[in-house]
Amino acid sequence: MNIHEYQGKAVLRQYGVSVPNGKVAFTVDEAVKAAEELGTPVVVVKAQIHAGGRGKAGGVKVAKGLDEVRKYAEELLGKVLVTHQTGPEGKEVKRLLIEEGCDIKKEYYIGLVVDRGTGRVVLMGSEEGGTEIEEVAARTPEKIVKEVIDPAVGLTTFQARRLAYAINIPNELINKAIKFMLSLYAAFVDKDCSIAEINPLVVTGGGDIIALDAKLNFDSNALFRHKDIVELRDLDEEDEKEIQASKYDLSYIALDGNIGCMVNGAGLAMATMDIIKYYGGEPANFLDVGGGATKEKVTEAFKIILSDKNVKGIFVNIFGGIMKCDIIAEGVVAAARELGLDKPLVVRLEGTNVKLGKEILNGSGLNIVAADSMSDGAQKIVSLVK
Repeated sequence: MNIHEYQGKAVLRQYGVSVPNGKVAFTVDEAVKAAEELGTPVVVVKAQIHAGGRGKAGGVKVAKGLDEVRKYAEELLGKVLVTHQTGPEGKEVKRLLIEEGCDIKKEYYIGLVVDRGTGRVVLMGSEEGGTEIEEVAARTPEKIVKEVIDPAVGLTTFQARRLAYAINIPNELINKAIKFMLSLYAAFVDKDCSIAEINPLVVTGGGDIIALDAKLNFDSNALFRHKDIVELRDLDEEDEKEIQASKYDLSYIALDGNIGCMVNGAGLAMATMDIIKYYGGEPANFLDVGGGATKEKVTEAFKIILSDKNVKGIFVNIFGGIMKCDIIAEGVVAAARELGLDKPLVVRLEGTNVKLGKEILNGSGLNIVAADSMSDGAQKIVSLVK
């Protein structure tokens, strides 16, 4: 789950992480009022969307006076901002962060991620702040410093100090940098984050260390422990189909293709998308119905797939272990009848109760194309869609 920058900074502030003063605004008048209350000669007007690269896309403006705040707020609110993370469709700006200006002396990067290679949280730092970390990794990988954190001990003062020196934090600010990193790690662990990225971390002319930007992502599987974080969810930033899927505990991600996929198991779902691509098709989604799906859950999954106007055909690929093939078949038939399915449908069933599942499909009277294997099914649906 993602949250906005201003929300992330509010979370970090609870842990003693230094962030600039700022206020959220949903209208032009609120933006002007927020700037007035901040009372600083320079105010930054920041578009709030769930995507990076806002500055390059014109979503961050520096205002010197209330008239400029009003002007920039009018420009940004309602604007569709296109960044390298939004895709060509972009995202509409519906809220702004009005923040005090900052006397920036030097920019750095600090981030915490879960490294699946080591199975541990890794603290990363670079003196190349303000730049996408992917660009730094590609251009000057030696400028990214890493500290692998032992979960039994946590981030140690020694590790934080070593990283601070490695990225050339000024000597007189080392202790402040250490405190910053330890506080950031505390927030990361306490709130079950998957990413905590500060880019840039800035050293100010006054000798402070401040998170000028903040990106926090949270492990969705741990949200039951964090009702305060769940309340920060902005549904306007999410795909409607993905929101609907989450209500039924379905793992769904919308893609750009035209072949809808319904599969059980994340690995099989990935393999299904790969084989559709292999045979020249384009998957329209990732959809894992899981091992304990009910007929109602499968029906809802089918409806979500069909709600995508780009879908021209559907491939159901089920290997029944815990999931029974007859349950999938009943759900597919129920949804197809309810929605009046008029698109090609290819079904490959294998595993528990496969014979019963095939009997249900064959006796439905629907135009369903049976597949003998995953490869056979992928070829058939690609052919039918084309």
